[in-house]
Amino acid sequence: MAFRPVGIWQVKLDLETKDHLEAQIQCPTERPATLSRLEPWASQALLLMQLSGFGIVTTMTVLAAIGDIARVPYPKHLVGHAGLAPGLHQSGVKERPKPITKEGRKDLRWAMVEVAWRAVRSHPLWQRRFQELIRRKHPNDAIVVIAHRLLVIVWHLLSKGVPYRHSTPERIAHQFPWGYCLNDRQRRGMSRAQFARYCLMRLGIGDDLQWVTLYPKYPRKPALPEEVPPWPEGKS
Repeated sequence: MAFRPVGIWQVKLDLETKDHLEAQIQCPTERPATLSRLEPWASQALLLMQLSGFGIVTTMTVLAAIGDIARVPYPKHLVGHAGLAPGLHQSGVKERPKPITKEGRKDLRWAMVEVAWRAVRSHPLWQRRFQELIRRKHPNDAIVVIAHRLLVIVWHLLSKGVPYRHSTPERIAHQFPWGYCLNDRQRRGMSRAQFARYCLMRLGIGDDLQWVTLYPKYPRKPALPEEVPPWPEGKS
C-alpha cells in the first residue's frame, strides 16, 4: 500500500519528534556527567558518589550549589545554606521546634531531599533510620531529617576528603560503575570493571576486594589494579 505525500511527511515528522524527545531525555545527564570527570569536580564527585542516593545530576547540583567548601566552616552553616535547619516558635520563655526555614538555596535543598528518598530505598542504614522516624513523624518530615543528616555527611566528606565510614568497598565498587551513569566515552575507554577499581584506588580502599556480590545472582569482579589504564586528569 503506497503512502500519499502527506502521509510520508507525517511519518517523517513523527520520527523527527521521536529523535528530538530522545535527545532531550539524554541532555539532563549528558552535561553533568561530562563535568563530573573534570577537576575540580572529579575528586569531589568521587566523594559524594560513595553515598547511597547520589546520582550524576544530584551530585553536580550539590557541588555547584556549595561551591568552595573551604568557605563553609561548620556543617550547620551548610545546613542553613540549604534551608534544611529547623526553626523555632518562641512564646515567652518557651521555644518549640517548627518546620525547616526553607531559606537559602532551593536547588541544594531539592537535591538533598531527592538523595534522601533514594537513600532510604537503597541503603539498610537509612532504611532503618527512616522507619524509626516515621513512627513519630510524617514521612515528609522524616525525609527532611534524613536530608539534613546526609548534608552534614557531605560537609565532612568534602572538607576532609575521606571515604564514607558507614559504607564498604564492595558497596562503593557496586555504585560507581553500575550506578554512575558515565558512558564508555566518558569513562575514557575504561570498562566498568576497570572503572570500579579506578574509583577504589582513588579513595585508597578495597585493595583486597575481588568480587562484588551485593546481588548474588549477578556477581561482578572489579579489574586488578594493574589492569587500570592511566586517567588523564583535567582533560575532556
